Amino acid sequence: MQKHIPLMHRLLDGASGTELTRRGHDISDALWAARLLLDAPEAITAVHRDYFDAGADVVTTMSYQASRSGFAARGVSADETDALLARSVELARAAERAYHEASGSTRPTFVAASIGPYGATLADGSEFHGEYGLTEDQLFEFHRERLPVLWAAGPDFLACETIPSALEVRAIVRALREVPAARAWVSVQCRDAGHTAFGDDVTALAASIEGEPQVIALGMNCLPPERVAGLARRMRAGTSKPLLAYPNSGELWNAETRGWDGAPTARRLADWVAEFEAAGISWMGGCCRTTPSDIAEVARVIGRG
Repeated sequence: MQKHIPLMHRLLDGASGTELTRRGHDISDALWAARLLLDAPEAITAVHRDYFDAGADVVTTMSYQASRSGFAARGVSADETDALLARSVELARAAERAYHEASGSTRPTFVAASIGPYGATLADGSEFHGEYGLTEDQLFEFHRERLPVLWAAGPDFLACETIPSALEVRAIVRALREVPAARAWVSVQCRDAGHTAFGDDVTALAASIEGEPQVIALGMNCLPPERVAGLARRMRAGTSKPLLAYPNSGELWNAETRGWDGAPTARRLADWVAEFEAAGISWMGGCCRTTPSDIAEVARVIGRG
């Protein structure tokens, strides 16, 4: 009889940017962790490798805050920026190869190319409210610029993450349609257990992408874990797609001080696994302020360790 693997179908990685900070790297400028694509690519590969070693099935590239406009401010051309976006995928693939060669593991592993929201390129925390003052067409033009570049670099899928509004989700879906082979998950930022950061009803949002074949999963990220179960149940009411969640440590980002406010939740990430599974989550990981140790604990809970 086939052995049942309990709980999660996919284990995602944890934080990248805050993990690099924890390891002593300065990512305080407007490019955030994307700067290390220029300055310390080996540090990025090391983080990816540690997440594979911890048991993650999926690592996410360091392209969340990378954009042509952001790198242009550093004197980097559009072509050079596109090469850096491709490098983000190559670094994750290098870590994946190194993991399999060293461990001899045959378990399937994947690379997701991170596509952050428009607000992430502003470095002002606006991805946590989505009030950009842009139209859907303007957001579509922004996302159609780098989405094909990242897909052409050869990830297994795209991670469209921390998206604060239904408006930006619609723009991303339009950009996906221009690259028919592309597959992506869409993960939104939410202000409570029923609404996106901008205030859209998440059940209606889920229903709006139910018929989009390129969207392979829907979920939420970079929010306190206490919100996840309620959001998942409301999303499930609108979609049959797999649900994913990668919450942060429970602290809140303060854009003015460029630091984290509050204290982490008293429960570790692994303590939420059963609750998340009961709410319908099948892909789980961590976001800001979570670590490879947190992912290793989740791996043990779900029978991977």
